[in-house]
Amino acid sequence: MAVQALYYSERDGLEMALKNPDTLLFSSKADADARDKVLELAEEITQFLQARVEGMDEALAEKAALAIAEEKELFGKALKKPSLLNQTTLTDQS
Repeated sequence: MAVQALYYSERDGLEMALKNPDTLLFSSKADADARDKVLELAEEITQFLQARVEGMDEALAEKAALAIAEEKELFGKALKKPSLLNQTTLTDQS
């Protein structure tokens, strides 16, 4: 019987990782670290949104922040070419 190590981000927590093993359990530490960095960025974006967008509740800020953090490369490119945001969204939905 083989032994396999699995990794998850402590920010997600073990319970959440076990509920969503396809997306939150990783076979490499590097992938789990990458997920952790996305979650760290999302936490900072959440605070930013709540401070800057009047009336935005925490749940909505968290959802928006996670979406932005997960697409950070796209947002980086969109700073130079804003139309990329909607071109990618339309392509992904097709």
